[in-house]
Amino acid sequence: MQLRRRQSEGAEVATESLNDIMFFLLLFFLIISTMANPNVIKLALPTAKAAKQMTKQPVTVSVKADQTIYIDKRQVTVEQLDGEFQKIADNMLEPTIVLRFDRDLKIQDLVNVLQYSEKYKIKMVMASAPAKS
Repeated sequence: MQLRRRQSEGAEVATESLNDIMFFLLLFFLIISTMANPNVIKLALPTAKAAKQMTKQPVTVSVKADQTIYIDKRQVTVEQLDGEFQKIADNMLEPTIVLRFDRDLKIQDLVNVLQYSEKYKIKMVMASAPAKS
Protein backbone atom coordinates (compact mmCIF):
# COMPACT_ATOMS: atom_id res chain seq x y z
CA MET A 1 0.00 0.00 0.00
CA GLN A 2 1.44 3.25 -1.09
CA LEU A 3 0.58 6.34 0.88
CA ARG A 4 1.27 9.61 -0.74
CA ARG A 5 1.89 12.73 1.13
CA ARG A 6 -0.12 15.66 0.08
CA GLN A 7 1.87 18.59 -1.06
CA SER A 8 1.11 21.32 1.38
CA GLU A 9 0.88 24.82 0.13
CA GLY A 10 3.02 27.46 1.79
CA ALA A 11 1.37 30.25 3.74
CA GLU A 12 1.38 33.55 1.87
CA VAL A 13 0.56 37.04 2.97
CA ALA A 14 -0.30 39.62 0.37
CA THR A 15 1.58 42.80 1.28
CA GLU A 16 0.78 44.99 -1.71
CA SER A 17 -1.98 46.85 0.08
CA LEU A 18 0.14 47.26 3.21
CA ASN A 19 2.48 49.56 1.32
CA ASP A 20 -0.31 52.07 0.78
CA ILE A 21 -1.41 51.84 4.39
CA MET A 22 2.13 52.40 5.67
CA PHE A 23 2.55 55.40 3.36
CA PHE A 24 -0.64 57.01 4.63
CA LEU A 25 0.30 56.34 8.25
CA LEU A 26 3.72 57.89 7.73
CA LEU A 27 2.18 60.91 6.06
CA PHE A 28 -0.39 61.24 8.84
CA PHE A 29 2.23 61.18 11.60
CA LEU A 30 4.47 63.65 9.78
CA ILE A 31 1.64 66.13 9.44
CA ILE A 32 0.43 65.66 13.00
CA SER A 33 3.93 65.98 14.47
CA THR A 34 4.42 69.37 12.82
CA MET A 35 1.08 70.60 14.11
CA ALA A 36 1.54 69.35 17.66
CA ASN A 37 1.98 72.01 20.30
CA PRO A 38 5.12 71.39 22.37
CA ASN A 39 3.65 73.36 25.29
CA VAL A 40 1.01 70.83 26.25
CA ILE A 41 2.00 70.72 29.91
CA LYS A 42 -0.18 73.19 31.79
CA LEU A 43 1.67 75.01 34.54
CA ALA A 44 0.78 77.81 36.89
CA LEU A 45 3.75 80.06 36.22
CA PRO A 46 4.91 82.62 38.77
CA THR A 47 4.26 86.27 38.06
CA ALA A 48 6.81 89.07 37.87
CA LYS A 49 6.44 92.82 38.03
CA ALA A 50 8.91 93.49 35.23
CA ALA A 51 8.77 91.11 32.30
CA LYS A 52 11.32 91.02 29.52
CA GLN A 53 9.72 89.70 26.38
CA MET A 54 11.98 87.68 24.11
CA THR A 55 11.10 87.61 20.46
CA LYS A 56 12.08 84.82 18.09
CA GLN A 57 11.18 86.56 14.85
CA PRO A 58 14.16 87.66 12.78
CA VAL A 59 14.53 91.38 12.27
CA THR A 60 14.81 92.65 8.71
CA VAL A 61 17.36 95.35 7.93
CA SER A 62 16.96 96.82 4.44
CA VAL A 63 19.45 99.19 2.83
CA LYS A 64 18.30 100.93 -0.35
CA ALA A 65 20.49 102.17 -3.19
CA ASP A 66 20.34 105.74 -1.84
CA GLN A 67 21.71 104.39 1.49
CA THR A 68 18.51 104.80 3.46
CA ILE A 69 18.30 102.14 6.15
CA TYR A 70 15.12 100.50 7.38
CA ILE A 71 14.78 98.21 10.39
CA ASP A 72 11.65 96.23 9.61
CA LYS A 73 9.57 99.10 8.14
CA ARG A 74 10.98 101.90 10.29
CA GLN A 75 13.57 104.24 8.77
CA VAL A 76 16.71 104.87 10.83
CA THR A 77 19.84 106.90 10.27
CA VAL A 78 23.40 105.57 10.28
CA GLU A 79 23.97 107.23 13.66
CA GLN A 80 20.98 105.39 15.17
CA LEU A 81 22.09 102.02 13.81
CA ASP A 82 24.44 101.23 16.72
CA GLY A 83 21.71 101.82 19.31
CA GLU A 84 19.14 99.88 17.30
CA PHE A 85 21.41 96.85 17.00
CA GLN A 86 22.05 96.99 20.74
CA LYS A 87 18.28 96.97 21.38
CA ILE A 88 17.91 93.99 19.06
CA ALA A 89 20.68 92.11 20.88
CA ASP A 90 19.17 92.90 24.29
CA ASN A 91 15.57 92.00 23.40
CA MET A 92 16.17 88.70 21.62
CA LEU A 93 17.30 85.37 22.98
CA GLU A 94 19.10 84.41 19.77
CA PRO A 95 19.26 87.62 17.73
CA THR A 96 19.01 87.07 13.99
CA ILE A 97 18.88 89.73 11.30
CA VAL A 98 17.88 89.21 7.68
CA LEU A 99 19.92 91.71 5.69
CA ARG A 100 18.32 92.95 2.47
CA PHE A 101 20.99 94.92 0.65
CA ASP A 102 20.64 96.64 -2.71
CA ARG A 103 23.02 95.24 -5.32
CA ASP A 104 24.11 98.70 -6.47
CA LEU A 105 25.74 99.54 -3.14
CA LYS A 106 29.45 99.18 -2.43
CA ILE A 107 31.05 96.44 -0.38
CA GLN A 108 32.14 99.04 2.16
CA ASP A 109 28.48 99.89 2.83
CA LEU A 110 27.84 96.22 3.58
CA VAL A 111 30.86 96.02 5.89
CA ASN A 112 29.66 99.11 7.77
CA VAL A 113 26.42 97.31 8.63
CA LEU A 114 28.09 93.96 9.34
CA GLN A 115 30.45 95.46 11.92
CA TYR A 116 27.51 96.02 14.26
CA SER A 117 26.49 92.38 14.01
CA GLU A 118 30.00 91.36 15.04
CA LYS A 119 30.01 93.89 17.89
CA TYR A 120 26.76 92.61 19.39
CA LYS A 121 27.12 88.92 18.35
CA ILE A 122 24.05 88.99 16.10
CA LYS A 123 23.62 86.35 13.40
CA MET A 124 23.22 87.84 9.94
CA VAL A 125 21.52 86.22 6.98
CA MET A 126 21.87 87.81 3.56
CA ALA A 127 18.68 87.81 1.50
CA SER A 128 18.90 87.30 -2.25
CA ALA A 129 16.52 87.16 -5.15
CA PRO A 130 15.91 83.79 -6.83
CA ALA A 131 17.93 83.17 -9.99
CA LYS A 132 16.05 83.64 -13.23
CA SER A 133 16.20 80.59 -15.45
